[in-house]
Amino acid sequence: MYKQTKICVVGLGYVGLPLARLFSTKYETVGYDMNVARVDELMSGIDKTCEVSHELLQSALDNGFRCTADLNEIRDCNFYVIAVPTPVDDYNHPDLRPLWGASETVGKVISRGDVVVYESTVYPGVTEDECLPVVERVSGLKFNEDFFAGYSPERINPGDKVHTVEKIKKVTSGSTPEIAEYINSVYASVIEAGTHLAPSIKVAEASKIIENTQRDVNIAFMNELAKIFNAMGIDTLDVVEAAASKWNFIKMKPGLVGGHCIGVDPYYLIEKAQVFGVYPRVMSSARRLNDGMGEYVASQVIRLMNKRGLLVKDSKILILGITFKENCPDIRNTKVVNVIETLNEYTDNVSVYDPCADKQRVSKEFGIELIDDLSDSKYDAVVHCVAHAQFSQLDVRSLLRENGIVYDVKGTLDRSKVDGRL
Repeated sequence: MYKQTKICVVGLGYVGLPLARLFSTKYETVGYDMNVARVDELMSGIDKTCEVSHELLQSALDNGFRCTADLNEIRDCNFYVIAVPTPVDDYNHPDLRPLWGASETVGKVISRGDVVVYESTVYPGVTEDECLPVVERVSGLKFNEDFFAGYSPERINPGDKVHTVEKIKKVTSGSTPEIAEYINSVYASVIEAGTHLAPSIKVAEASKIIENTQRDVNIAFMNELAKIFNAMGIDTLDVVEAAASKWNFIKMKPGLVGGHCIGVDPYYLIEKAQVFGVYPRVMSSARRLNDGMGEYVASQVIRLMNKRGLLVKDSKILILGITFKENCPDIRNTKVVNVIETLNEYTDNVSVYDPCADKQRVSKEFGIELIDDLSDSKYDAVVHCVAHAQFSQLDVRSLLRENGIVYDVKGTLDRSKVDGRL
């Protein structure tokens, strides 16, 4: 059966590309993306997301893996994996348009006996209630008679070169017991960490969304503690270190919660819960608290500057990092932008430096022009927002004017070199 399986991964972003590359080590695999420029870039051996190295990608291409934007090139596949984003709209309502579009794509090429597996993070029920009816409508085929389905939530950790896709245990599920076993066997054949076969598609969907929601709630708790302890003049990270001396304390840190997962996925479960008459108070409060942390960080920086006698409107402020996490070029839903926007209300002299981010994309998405280097200016305040590896070697105090301050959002800089931290 392994030799007969031909895989198509729809969506070649942070999730789809590493998975497609991994599948290609055992199966004939095609990556499909509507973005022709992205396809051309990948076929030249370059991945601008930095999730797959040039060496790994080129090796895959040399061994038959290919990427395409042409539907005709994926018609002969029989195992379709959909890995597209699941964003929210301006009002934090789930936006299923990428999933509907990908389902239409598969509906145009799927044949009798084929399988489609969804990886995108959703609330329970989306696969069967929202996506598969689209595949049925477009293909003219009947679900669980002519074609079959499964759900295997992505667990990619962008920028993580240790916990790569093959080293993270994979949850799988299928629309029938036989198909579930087949889907599980395909993933198990490439995932070194093994798989967990869930009893249903809805269980698998729910398992993923609570992973991210749990983390969101835990970070919100730490952010609330940071606000309390900062008001008391107590260092939050010192408190965490002391508490973590007990074996069952869950050690987490406060911080900005952005990105395409933790800062977005809880809204899917929040909205669906209300359909069933349940208002999720803890999750909703956590989201509000975490979404407000950018403004809080900016207010803390301004407070420190005022205590030093620095007039904010005349001061030059440097932001270190704009991506949503360290060592990763991903700027989706980055909350560093909220820090910048708040500071811009007080001064026009805010500069942003990030060697990992794409300058053109940052300019297009946020209207922010990244500076090229740190050699030309001195600053009244440096705000360390993202813990890129390059910043750990940086002498931050050398960037300051006399009496300037360093604020460490991430809590990773040398304690003796910072004036305040979250």
